[in-house]
Amino acid sequence: MTALVIAEHDNASIKGATLNTVSAAAACGGDVHVLVAGHNAGAAAAAAAQIAGVSKVLHADGASLAEGLAENLAAQVLAIAGNYSHILFPATASGKNVAPRVAALLDVGQLSDVTKVISADTFERPIYAGNAIATVQSGDATKILTVRTTGFDPAAATGGSAAVESLAASDDSGKSRFVGREVTKSDRPELTAAKIIVSGGRALGSSDKFNEVLTPLADKLGAALGASRAAVDAGYAPNDWQVGQTGKIVAPQLYIAAGISGAIQHLAGMKDSKVIVAINKDPEAPIFSVADYGLEADLFTAVPELVNAL
Repeated sequence: MTALVIAEHDNASIKGATLNTVSAAAACGGDVHVLVAGHNAGAAAAAAAQIAGVSKVLHADGASLAEGLAENLAAQVLAIAGNYSHILFPATASGKNVAPRVAALLDVGQLSDVTKVISADTFERPIYAGNAIATVQSGDATKILTVRTTGFDPAAATGGSAAVESLAASDDSGKSRFVGREVTKSDRPELTAAKIIVSGGRALGSSDKFNEVLTPLADKLGAALGASRAAVDAGYAPNDWQVGQTGKIVAPQLYIAAGISGAIQHLAGMKDSKVIVAINKDPEAPIFSVADYGLEADLFTAVPELVNAL
């Protein structure tokens, strides 16, 4: 029994979500292999070989795989799928794009957002925005999983010494093409990898206030900035800051929610945080039900006072 992890990378380095997915693969039992599919991605393959617990790295290198187009990557996975009992993807935008294609073409069910491996064929995953946990048993010969990275500790990025094996890259499917990418550059940590997150809600009232009030606190703490869906929909914060069921799932060491009421969709994205601090002037706000520390106060007063105290 061998599990295959589909690595997420930038052709130069391995992204953190891959480390959590390797831990999930190890819990399935058996050997763990990692597929690094990209273009000029030798450095990423070498990094994958250093991950603790990985016994083999498969390196497929070709222009068709340069941008991680779902059709081409799915074809690459399918070419070797018969060798594996489990194929695991991080539950990221990329993983959620490719995994269903692989599952459909293999004619098997997909297990989405797995948070715990009970045995080789039995898994836990959240349903109803995380208000219930479903235990799912799969009888499929090949099990396709997307892994919620907050459910697993990351494997050590160093200490391994896996062999790297080259594969022929899949041909371009011709069904899609890469047009361009607009990348937002920031000195802040990436939201899903941050150890501290400061999030704001609709109560901030404007994008100017969002930046004026929360940015100094985030700067003091070296934190990433997040937002509720209401704040994003209102234009107070960019879409890639959204935390919640329809945004990013996070589990930092410290999550500070300022002016966030705590709708069920938002709680689904952050309630696994180690310590949750809520600042809200409404004592009935649902966010207080999951908060480790709650401050019933006006955020426009409390947050600047907190910054001064730090």
